[in-house]
Amino acid sequence: MTYSFDETVRRPDRSDRIALAGNRVFAWSEWGPVTGTPVLFLTGAGMAGTLGFGLEHLEKLNLRLIAPDRPGLGASSPDPDKSLASVARDVGELVANLGLVSIPVVAFSQGAPFAFAAAASGTASSLAIVSGQDELYRPEFADGLPDQVRDMTRHAQEDPAGFSAMLEGFAEPDGFYDLVLSMSSPEDRSVYGVEPFAAAYRHALREGFRQGPKGYVLDTVAALRPWCIDLGMIDCPVSLWYGGKDGSPVHSPDFGLSLAGRLPNASRRFIPEEGGALLWTRSLDILSELATTSGND
Repeated sequence: MTYSFDETVRRPDRSDRIALAGNRVFAWSEWGPVTGTPVLFLTGAGMAGTLGFGLEHLEKLNLRLIAPDRPGLGASSPDPDKSLASVARDVGELVANLGLVSIPVVAFSQGAPFAFAAAASGTASSLAIVSGQDELYRPEFADGLPDQVRDMTRHAQEDPAGFSAMLEGFAEPDGFYDLVLSMSSPEDRSVYGVEPFAAAYRHALREGFRQGPKGYVLDTVAALRPWCIDLGMIDCPVSLWYGGKDGSPVHSPDFGLSLAGRLPNASRRFIPEEGGALLWTRSLDILSELATTSGND
């Protein structure tokens, strides 16, 4: 199956930022009608918010897709104390700046734990997790993880400073893109590795790393350590989208099956014949479902 991404990979329609406490700024990119229903998009590892998804559907669905740069990525100021909870607070300030209490949220890959933290704080009116990272430190996953991922998870828990220093020593955007491609299934390489998508993905990573690797490193440490989020308290609708041919070893080892059991209002969308690039191959389905659960406060 082939896909055309000419529209999806267009550069943002607009960008903006707000001021946060501590002389920080929180920046974002956005697409779609200014008057559309806002949908928050939390990107994957190392990515600035310059690569959207489903852009060809936003006008019809009347959605305004907003993709923030997490602290230290893209144009957002670094936060040396960044955690899942601190990013959730930043996201909450952005949502309040939009004049809202809660907002539909979609998260891809490493964006998932940050989305769960935002949902636990009451910021999400609905949540779509697409090929999301799971709590890899959980004991039920220990025997099923590849040795390298298990070692990374243990290192992040036992010696976060040393793990951070190790990552900072080699993390850079082009090498990260090559790593993602090397871990991807043929189904996903047919998306991530094909132009014009490949160039747009590389651009999002280069923008994400424009301040250096620290923003990506702190995200990774936060995502690999215990989340300290009570998923049972997330009562908004949650859709978990996973493809059976997702080859990434850092997403969900059981394709969201046990994750669905830890959430009180979750629906699992498992597509056996597809990979992890569902955000782009199933964008209309994902956005349409969010549009129907987008009640604003």
